[in-house]
Amino acid sequence: MQLPKTEEQLMEFIWKQKKVFMKELIECYPDPKPAPTTIATLLKRLQDKGYIAYTLFGNSRQYYPLVKKTDYFSRHVKGIIKNYFNNSSMQFASFFATSTNLTIEELEELKKIVNQQLKKKTQ
Repeated sequence: MQLPKTEEQLMEFIWKQKKVFMKELIECYPDPKPAPTTIATLLKRLQDKGYIAYTLFGNSRQYYPLVKKTDYFSRHVKGIIKNYFNNSSMQFASFFATSTNLTIEELEELKKIVNQQLKKKTQ
């Protein structure tokens, strides 16, 4: 499930900090900073969706992610492949390689990654 932009932005802060209190989260935002009640609402939504949890320290909550950023991104990419590329990773890879203006160095690095995966799959 892809998160709304506001929740995804908050998750980015949580992933970066790993463990964080609300006060620290508010400081991550540029001015004008959102109201603490807005952050609290977003945190509650993320908790209800199973993306975060918290540990109590007195009256303060220290939040931490339950979902890894790589897992979230992987599910997001799989959704893009399913919805826009007829569930074909080949169509997606072809589009990515031809439509993203990769440099020669980036294409060489991509080639290395593909070759490594081929080697793993054939062993």
